[in-house]
Amino acid sequence: MSKINYGGQAVIEGVMMAGPQGKAIACRKEDGEIVYKIGERKLMREKHPILGWPIIRGFISFCESMISGIQDLTWSAAQCGESEEEKLTFKEMLLAILSAAALVILIFVVLPVFVANFAYVYVGDFGRSLIEGLLRVGLFLGYVAIISKMKDIQRVFAYHGAEHKTINAFEAGVELTPENVAQYSRIHTRCGTSFIIMAMFLMIIIFTFVGQTTPLLRILIKLACMPVVAGLAYELFRLPLKFPNNPLVIALVKPGLAMQKLTTNEPDLAQIEVAIAALTAVPGFATAEDKNKATAVKVCKNTSNAVLH
Repeated sequence: MSKINYGGQAVIEGVMMAGPQGKAIACRKEDGEIVYKIGERKLMREKHPILGWPIIRGFISFCESMISGIQDLTWSAAQCGESEEEKLTFKEMLLAILSAAALVILIFVVLPVFVANFAYVYVGDFGRSLIEGLLRVGLFLGYVAIISKMKDIQRVFAYHGAEHKTINAFEAGVELTPENVAQYSRIHTRCGTSFIIMAMFLMIIIFTFVGQTTPLLRILIKLACMPVVAGLAYELFRLPLKFPNNPLVIALVKPGLAMQKLTTNEPDLAQIEVAIAALTAVPGFATAEDKNKATAVKVCKNTSNAVLH
């Protein structure tokens, strides 16, 4: 079993995979051809070691993942038939990101605080925090359940499943063929879904200790503490790497694993083929079957927009 940990995300008609030396996106175009984008993986903590300290590294990693994730989705959309008229300018993309962030804050922070505030006199600090947390989790589950009915999202979730299956197969040390990979689970302990669930549970615990305040002040405190929550969730998220067989760790990750049954679908062999292509194209990744591709990746890894046909 390899000691190198690879991760990734689903994109439009494809998968992004990342390792210590770089990342690769593989997408299938409308004509069936798989195209690649190869790039180096530059982490802020490599330039500023303080950003690699516990807690701090979690928030920084979250921000980096959000930024790179949006860039990867944008690139993949461009490969899948998006016309010039449909492409977003930088200002339009920034506005879309800010609007999405505002909507997330409104639904998952502001709404639960105001609803739970009415029950405070009856349930106290812990009860209010618990109601907030349960409402937040319920809203998140409802959101995922609704979007999972959309045809395009179902395909993204299938590529998400293909990503997990491929990493599980790689970590098991089997030959990476679509047929072999298909036998593995679409659930993985290092999925970002688990990180989100951990952050939500942490908010229930942490904000129990925030006493009676006005709803507005409580919202501001929550927003100010988000970096700490993200940092702590990241440290919990990493525990399965160090203690994979610990009963407490196993119990801790179970809610996130259960949530992945909603955020992943069973992929077909063609989708798994794309996920394998992304993993084997990651700079530094090499197997006996993919030496030629690994050589091509090495040549292109310093070109941020490199596309291999």
